[in-house]
Amino acid sequence: MTAKAFYRDVGDGRFESGPATAGPWSPKTQHAGPPSALLARALESFDGGRLRVARVTVEVPRPVPVGDVRVEVRPVRSGGRAELLEAELTSDGQPVMLARAWRLAPGPADTPVLRAHSDPPPLPAPQPDHGMAGAHVDGYIAAIEWRFLDGGGFDTLGPGTAWARPRIPLVEGETDTPLGRVLTLADASWAVGFELDRHRQLVINTDITVALHRPPVGEWFCMHTSTSASPGGSGLAVGQLSDQDGDCGRIVQTILVTSR
Repeated sequence: MTAKAFYRDVGDGRFESGPATAGPWSPKTQHAGPPSALLARALESFDGGRLRVARVTVEVPRPVPVGDVRVEVRPVRSGGRAELLEAELTSDGQPVMLARAWRLAPGPADTPVLRAHSDPPPLPAPQPDHGMAGAHVDGYIAAIEWRFLDGGGFDTLGPGTAWARPRIPLVEGETDTPLGRVLTLADASWAVGFELDRHRQLVINTDITVALHRPPVGEWFCMHTSTSASPGGSGLAVGQLSDQDGDCGRIVQTILVTSR
C-alpha cells in the first residue's frame, strides 16, 4: 500500500479521493468506510467539537464515485447538552451519502459502568494480507490491516471476529481521531461476519449506524459480527465494537438481499 491517505483536502469542503478508497466491487466506486469517516470528521469537529458523538447513522443512497467529493454540515437541533447534526457528501453536485449524528454532553463521573457483553479476545499476531474472492482488493481492503480470529476471513461464512486498523490516515497531513478510525472500519462489519451468499444473490448494505456508549480510544478496533435474515425480509448485521479498553459500542447495518 503506497497511498499517503484516503483523501487530500483541496479546500472549501472539497476532497480528492485516492485509489485507496476503492471498494471491493469496483475500482471506480468507493468503499463506504472512508466517506463515512469523512462525514464523521466534519460532524465531530463542528462548532469546535464541544460535545461528544454518541451515535452516527450513515445512509448510502447510491455508490460514491472515486473522485472529488464535497462535505457540508448543518445543525438540526442545537442545545447545551444534546444536539442533532446532519451532513451530506456530494459528487458533481449530487448527494451520494447522508449522515445524522447525535452529540451529547459527557456523563457525570458517578455514572455506573454497565456492559452487557464480554471484552474482546486479545489482538492476534500479524497475519498475511487477506483477500476476497472475486473482489477488487488493491484499494480499501489493502489499506486496512486485518487480523481475523479462529482462522476466519472474508471468504469464511458465519459470524466473524476481526481486529483492524487503517494503514493510512483519512486525510493527508492529518492524524485520525479514534472516531474517524471507527467509521473508516464500520462499513466492513457485516463483511467480517459474512453469512449470506453474496455470489448467488445481490447482498449489499444500505446504511451504517455506529452507537457508542463511551468515546473510542486507540488505533485498533475489534468487530464481532453476526447477521439475521428471513425469507420475504432483509438482512440485519449487528456487530459488537471494542477497543483496547473493551466494549465501546455497536455497529448495525440493514442488508438488501435480492436476486441478481
